[in-house]
Amino acid sequence: MAFVNWVTDRFLFGLAVVIYGGSTIYSVFLWRKGFRRDDRINYLLLAGAFLFHTAAMAKRGISLGYCPVHNLYEAIVFIAWGLALAYLGLGWWRRMRFLGALVAPLLFGLGVCALMPALDPAHGPKPEFSGAGLSLHAALVLLAYGALGLAAVAGAMFLAQEHNLKFHKLRAVLSLLPPIQRLQLVVRWLSQIGFALLTVGLYYGARLPQPDGVVYFQDAKVIWACALWLACLVLLVLRWRGLSPRRFAWGVVGLFVFVLLTFWGTHLLSPLHNP
Repeated sequence: MAFVNWVTDRFLFGLAVVIYGGSTIYSVFLWRKGFRRDDRINYLLLAGAFLFHTAAMAKRGISLGYCPVHNLYEAIVFIAWGLALAYLGLGWWRRMRFLGALVAPLLFGLGVCALMPALDPAHGPKPEFSGAGLSLHAALVLLAYGALGLAAVAGAMFLAQEHNLKFHKLRAVLSLLPPIQRLQLVVRWLSQIGFALLTVGLYYGARLPQPDGVVYFQDAKVIWACALWLACLVLLVLRWRGLSPRRFAWGVVGLFVFVLLTFWGTHLLSPLHNP
């Protein structure tokens, strides 16, 4: 029992980051061999890291009494967890395991960034229980960002391969990138999953009790999230109506870049999310 109490959530997450780093090093060899080879070792490495990652989040969540997404460290940890979960789900299909070589460096970078002490200020001695609705809302929305992040990574790979096919056919044949048809499918499905998660997450957010003096649909973060939801919807409708895969990929990449550049700015401007 003493050992369990000594092992902190940050220690567990640090172990996960170390394994993500090992997976990143191994991914370099996958880049050299080419992504057309499905690799089980990298999938198992990421699955092992995910177990420590999940244990870290569970330990902190139990100690606080609510879903741990209330500072920058916790939000980054949750987004990284969503990315890992999305990849492990896709990895059940052998043809999708190539994404691990792209996901591992991203998870490692997010993990190193999250472990900076300044991002995790101490919580108060008596955290209040935020309710299952708030936890579900935060979880679904952050998982949506994770799915959109994976879609953006696949979209960037699609654009690179499409450029090679258009201007350097020999380079495309010898490329280490996955086949363009596979990338096109991944971008579309991950975008649809991200949109569905964001829709349900916003729905639960709208049903939460609001603090006095705060109007839900006038909050900066809510306006931003609704604009993001609308942009996702427009992109998916345009793709359904015949938008080229190239333009769709550009749209997905641009959408996630927008999320990265504006997420914390709108959070700080939001009295609802940053009281």
